[in-house]
Amino acid sequence: MSLYLKIGDYFTIKNITTGFVIAFLSAGAMYLDWVGFVNPLINTILGFWMFYWLLQTNHKVWFWTGFGIGMTWFWWLGMSFANYSLAWAVPIIFIVVGIVYGILFLIIAKIAERLANKWNNELIDFAIKAAGLLILSYIHPLSFDWFKPELVFVNSYLGIKKWQFAIILSAMVLSLYRRNAWLLLLAVFAYPFQAQLHPKPLPNHHIVITNTMTNVIDKWKPELQPQHIDNIFHQINRAIAEKKRLIIFPESVFALFINLRPDLMTILQGYSNDITIIAGGLYADPSGIPRNSTYIFKGGEFQVANKAVLVPFGEYNPLPKWMGKIINDIFFDGAPDYVASADVTDYTIDGITYRNAICFEATSEKLYQGDPQEMILISNNGWVVPSIEPTLQKLLLQYYSKKYGTTIYHSANMSPSYMVHNGEIHY
Repeated sequence: MSLYLKIGDYFTIKNITTGFVIAFLSAGAMYLDWVGFVNPLINTILGFWMFYWLLQTNHKVWFWTGFGIGMTWFWWLGMSFANYSLAWAVPIIFIVVGIVYGILFLIIAKIAERLANKWNNELIDFAIKAAGLLILSYIHPLSFDWFKPELVFVNSYLGIKKWQFAIILSAMVLSLYRRNAWLLLLAVFAYPFQAQLHPKPLPNHHIVITNTMTNVIDKWKPELQPQHIDNIFHQINRAIAEKKRLIIFPESVFALFINLRPDLMTILQGYSNDITIIAGGLYADPSGIPRNSTYIFKGGEFQVANKAVLVPFGEYNPLPKWMGKIINDIFFDGAPDYVASADVTDYTIDGITYRNAICFEATSEKLYQGDPQEMILISNNGWVVPSIEPTLQKLLLQYYSKKYGTTIYHSANMSPSYMVHNGEIHY
């Protein structure tokens, strides 16, 4: 068969349609959540249907499923380029992301089918495809770990831990191999019994989680800074009047290098004698390197917690140094990359230890090393709204809250603020 015909086999209406329908099923719960509809039964059905159907399909469908997942889950990745007057790059990134995930899915299915054909055993085909789905969350082709197949079960009746996802996939593999639908009932053992029987009590730390709705254009206009700063102090005064102990502001709520503004530093340190203040802003370290940081003002003193996990292509370029320089020169006027902290930062307020997290960080496994019980997260989602990104971020926070038992206090700009506790959202 000629190369032309082999490639043409991928572009049949059946393969493309099947792949995209499965991809849409994978994103169904996310998009329903985006419009404010969350139903555990429907989410369970969508997720279960998606994986059960996918395991039965060939490598061509797997390619289109991966392509569709890349597009439906991550189409927003290119949106920040529009804020740099690079709107022409958005559709290119859209397609590239789809191709990357399409190839990733294709490789898994190809390996499964070749080994199954070699040993003439259909079980091998199902089992390797299931194993591929199980390990996909450890593969980060674009330097971020936002794709976790089990995420589709976050707001469902099934668990999201690896052993629970393994039970779900095993039930499907056995059902398909034995051609016995009753074996699907084995998935009941993936129900999160322990979490339902022993939930952590809801905390009450007298915390104010603020929310701002300032677009990224206005945020960085010097002439609007006094207005933004006055609003911050108004909220601090109100929190003090309400006898709150802690107030949390979003990432870069101060759109400036706070430590280069001694007047602001003095005022914030003064307020911190009455209330602890967590606020995002830029920090110029002694060597002049820019950092995206959290400022903690407490008891008249301050601490700076720098970001440990940077956003690929947004804050640093994951490409080889020579290639990254070319990209920075073309797209970002030669601006230098931010510098990440070597380690994550924990700080203590009123006897409670909090893990520091800034936006993208809280969706990275690295931030949960050591099983932190409490996390303060500050975000600026203004670069990627309106889009599905804040919803995907929320689902990932629920995922990690369930997986590690972490309570997350999330203050955001241009998307809702909330607390995540026992994997549930509290506004």
